[in-house]
Amino acid sequence: MPTVLSLYGLRVVVYPNDHRPAHVHVQSSDCEAVFNLNCPQGPSTLRENYGFSRKELTRVGAHLDAQAAYLCQRWKDLHGYF
Repeated sequence: MPTVLSLYGLRVVVYPNDHRPAHVHVQSSDCEAVFNLNCPQGPSTLRENYGFSRKELTRVGAHLDAQAAYLCQRWKDLHGYF
């Protein structure tokens, strides 16, 4: 599973054999969240959360939105579509 971005100790992952819509998994040692990227324009939306606080999710979402073009391109590179 390729880590496509690191955010202050968190891994942002795109699984190579994953399904639509374009999304990323944000992982820490004990938490995970899934954000739909809403490519190509964004903004991202939270789909699933397992353990992150609301404050952490807001912070992560802002970082993902700032990197939306890059993350959408990485998804497209791995899957060939949004």
